[in-house]
Amino acid sequence: MPSKKTPNQNSQEGSVILTSFHRLPLLIIIFGLSLLPIPINHIPAISISLFGIFLLIQSFTLQLELTKEDFIVKQLGRELRRFPFENWLAWRIFLPGLPGILYFREKASPHLLPILFDPKMLENQLRLRVGGLEIKQETQNS
Repeated sequence: MPSKKTPNQNSQEGSVILTSFHRLPLLIIIFGLSLLPIPINHIPAISISLFGIFLLIQSFTLQLELTKEDFIVKQLGRELRRFPFENWLAWRIFLPGLPGILYFREKASPHLLPILFDPKMLENQLRLRVGGLEIKQETQNS
């Protein structure tokens, strides 16, 4: 049985594979199912629940690997997409407590990804690798 890699929080050189985090898909499924008892059209509730099931399946099949140079999305061990950090212009995690959405902007295009992985670990690894590109939340002065 192959051993599971554990992230090394102190190493920027090493490759880190983030662990799956199923909270977002489960919250979406529960929200969709909670709409079923409401006496309205059930299509939105079913659609929301199906989207949550889709995300749950993705959370089991997808992996994020962060190397010194790249942000890599893998599905069932096969590389789907590679985002070189040298092309990143900015990044930010929206709604980190929910667990949120990762926004990052490359030279070619912006990307929004639901966070299906441990959001704290993802944030820590991004700060290690591209911390200077983080868009800080602005505080409002009254």
